[in-house]
Amino acid sequence: MDHFLYRDGILHAEDVPLPEIAAEVGTPFYCYSTATLTRHYRLFEEALSGLDHMVCYSVKSLSNQAILRTLAGLGAGMDVVSGGEYRRALAAGVRGEKIVFSGVGKTREEMGFALAHGIRQFNVESDAELQSLSEVASTMGKTAPITLRVNPDVDAKTHEKIATGRKEDKFGIPISRAPEIYAQATRLPGIEVVGVDVHIGSQLTDLAPFEAAFTKIADLTRSLRADGHDIRRVDLGGGLGIPYTTSNETPPLPLDYGAMIHRVFGGLDIEVEIEPGRLIAGNAGILVAQVIYLKQGEGRDFLILDAAMNDLIRPAMYGAHHDIVPVIEAPAAIDQRPVDIVGPVCESGDTFAKQRPMPPLAAGDLVAFRSAGAYGAVMSSEYNTRPMIPEVLVHEDQYAVIRPRPSFDEIINRDKLPNWL
Repeated sequence: MDHFLYRDGILHAEDVPLPEIAAEVGTPFYCYSTATLTRHYRLFEEALSGLDHMVCYSVKSLSNQAILRTLAGLGAGMDVVSGGEYRRALAAGVRGEKIVFSGVGKTREEMGFALAHGIRQFNVESDAELQSLSEVASTMGKTAPITLRVNPDVDAKTHEKIATGRKEDKFGIPISRAPEIYAQATRLPGIEVVGVDVHIGSQLTDLAPFEAAFTKIADLTRSLRADGHDIRRVDLGGGLGIPYTTSNETPPLPLDYGAMIHRVFGGLDIEVEIEPGRLIAGNAGILVAQVIYLKQGEGRDFLILDAAMNDLIRPAMYGAHHDIVPVIEAPAAIDQRPVDIVGPVCESGDTFAKQRPMPPLAAGDLVAFRSAGAYGAVMSSEYNTRPMIPEVLVHEDQYAVIRPRPSFDEIINRDKLPNWL
């Protein structure tokens, strides 16, 4: 469920008509719903009720500080994968003790900064990283709380580019090596083992791969405890999928996901962490664009928008589907015709949909890309010297620009000419 609904034939974000925002900030722009963010976060809290737990929002999915502060105000911790994301979380008012630092390539500088400002745990992904973290912590006179991210060799059955739990993926320590690396960690100065971490991929629409991986982690926890390790926390990552279409996708509900976690870990007397991002942010955001031209081609028509692949790269990168709807609702009985929906960037890959049935549209009409909150704005760029587009947050009948569109002068003046020019 989201809070982008038609009222009197006009698509609204909560209580704000989208044409009103478009008239003020211009198109294209991202628009987020506070009510949807809140509802989705609380679904996970409800799902884990009865377990000692923390919901750590995955910052990489949507990292604007207004979003982070909204979720932090609800009690969320944060999962970060870079020093920049760690700093964003701090700037949004999140205490270091509620920040989990994940990622396969943490630098010594990032480790040192997090240790200096507080950290809940580092999710360590290799023995080399473990050694570096020990050296940094020891030099600083600090102790680094860690989990080891283990790779359970479970195929998440998701897109090739977002699967992370198979033995051929770059993430984590092979589960067969976990006892060896845990033993190594206990001997290293500046390291405190607190738990086990796993994350098998993103946009999973079936609970079976989760349960297969989590069962392996539960068994590993028992084994490590038997070896004398104080495993008091399991970090289960994120990855629960969302419906990107209104017709044929039915991912598991957070309550079903939570029930499975209760079933696997309920008897272990252990704290559970999860790191949802897409399910909290995905359907809480849309991308609004304007039609520039309707172009007749040889055997097909093109709907050319002012949004492009640099604004929303998921279709070009993953072949991802987004429902695209007119902001002014089309009559139910109107005929729809297939069109290719494209942007103005000089790449054939700048295509959002091919032969998508759409009602008649004309230059100047507005359309909305649904389910664009996660991995939309955070993956955007200024390719073709196209300005990063505004982000807008709605709260009931109010809205605010939370990232303005830069001017061309601001973009171009960031370049610095060498003295010989």
